[in-house]
Amino acid sequence: MPTHEAMKHLFLGLTLSLGALLIAAGGPLVAQTETGEVDAASQADEVVAERRARLQQELQEIEQLIDVQQDLLSGKRQERASLERDLAIIEAEIEKAQLGIRARTLEIQALTGDISNKEETIKELDDRLAREKGALAELMRRTNEIEDLSVVELVLSSKSVSDFFEELDDYQAVKSSLNSSFDRIEETVRLTQAERDQLTNRRQEELELRRLQELEKQTVEEKEAEKARLLEETRGEEEVYQQRLAVSEQTAAEIRAALFELRDTRAIKFGDALELAEFAGGQTGVRPALILAILTQETRLGENLGTGNYLDDMHPTRDKPLFLEITRKLGLNPSTMPVSKKPGYGWGGAMGPSQFIPSTWACYGGWINTVTGDCNNAARSMDWDTFWAGPWEYRASEDRLRNLLGKDSPANPWENRDAFMATALLMKDNGADAGGYQAERLAALRYFAGWANATNPSYAFYGDGVMGHAARYQRQIDILNNL
Repeated sequence: MPTHEAMKHLFLGLTLSLGALLIAAGGPLVAQTETGEVDAASQADEVVAERRARLQQELQEIEQLIDVQQDLLSGKRQERASLERDLAIIEAEIEKAQLGIRARTLEIQALTGDISNKEETIKELDDRLAREKGALAELMRRTNEIEDLSVVELVLSSKSVSDFFEELDDYQAVKSSLNSSFDRIEETVRLTQAERDQLTNRRQEELELRRLQELEKQTVEEKEAEKARLLEETRGEEEVYQQRLAVSEQTAAEIRAALFELRDTRAIKFGDALELAEFAGGQTGVRPALILAILTQETRLGENLGTGNYLDDMHPTRDKPLFLEITRKLGLNPSTMPVSKKPGYGWGGAMGPSQFIPSTWACYGGWINTVTGDCNNAARSMDWDTFWAGPWEYRASEDRLRNLLGKDSPANPWENRDAFMATALLMKDNGADAGGYQAERLAALRYFAGWANATNPSYAFYGDGVMGHAARYQRQIDILNNL
């Protein structure tokens, strides 16, 4: 039978091995390694910060130039219509759009740097987590060996377990190190998730900027073509231009008959579109011209992406479960229903003319998560993936669109009447019913970028574009109303 001294030496050998392991898992060596990682990360952060500061300075200078062009436009639009004035307006609009493209290019460059830095940080955290888990596994194995041998010692010796470890004076140290290792792993997991969330936000912001970039490039091309056409038709002569103005005013019949393009559906006559917008506006207090303007802007954005399908283009956890519920309830084949195509990064999956994604449609179309009892996880009682997984239930009493429209069936994002009302209702929720240029423009920006990002200068083009469309539609509406 082994003597107590022999058992003591055996345990002492194990604890000495543990001591070396503890250093590898969480002692001075890890501190040195992580210090090196922190130093390297700090240097990388400094480089990124310097680069972002430089880009930010350039961006501010460009934004000042954009303000100059906006002031010029505002002044010119107050002048009497003339060839010189209208050419100046077109040129200012082109210059402003080109400056906007330059500004967004700088923003995209800054975001690209941030994204690269976040990806590197996540890789480093993943590597650290793997090391910590490996050290923890070995630490737990060695601890179990000690605890197993302590049972043998209890059998072979008259000493208690606590007496034995008082002599070795290491058992609590091992347990403490285990707790520290668990804490380090938990903190690393938390940091990694935070970095992943920030990375997702950066990529989404980059995606939105690239979408606007394409739309603004399209605007520049249209304005250049308009300028060339104007010069060709007038030959640069004011008299010819005034004659052109006299005959260019559309008649009421022409306005009503003109086609109004809509996303993922056939174009309809402007007169029909106006009726839908006026009904939705009457129910929500949102100006009909603004409703038409939002739908036009969303259609233009969608044209740059094309049409996709839910299997390839829709967010798999946030939107697919609801999309399948929505189409099932409406008796539609999910595989054949058009949705927006996803861009290079991110997700598409927006439905119908109003371009609502399923997770946004839920709160407008009567869909309730039966676990939380709401459509938006208001109490944040569940993680988002679990929340979006459902189960979901359609409730007619919660279908805001159905109730406003007086329908006897669920709201359908691909039906024009429902889509117009959905746009109006979201714009009301965004504050557009307050009226006035600033409130309407801000509501439009919230429609595109959400409340948190609505004041980001990089998204200003979307709001400006919507208000430009709204002004054009308002002029046409005024003609129809003989104002």
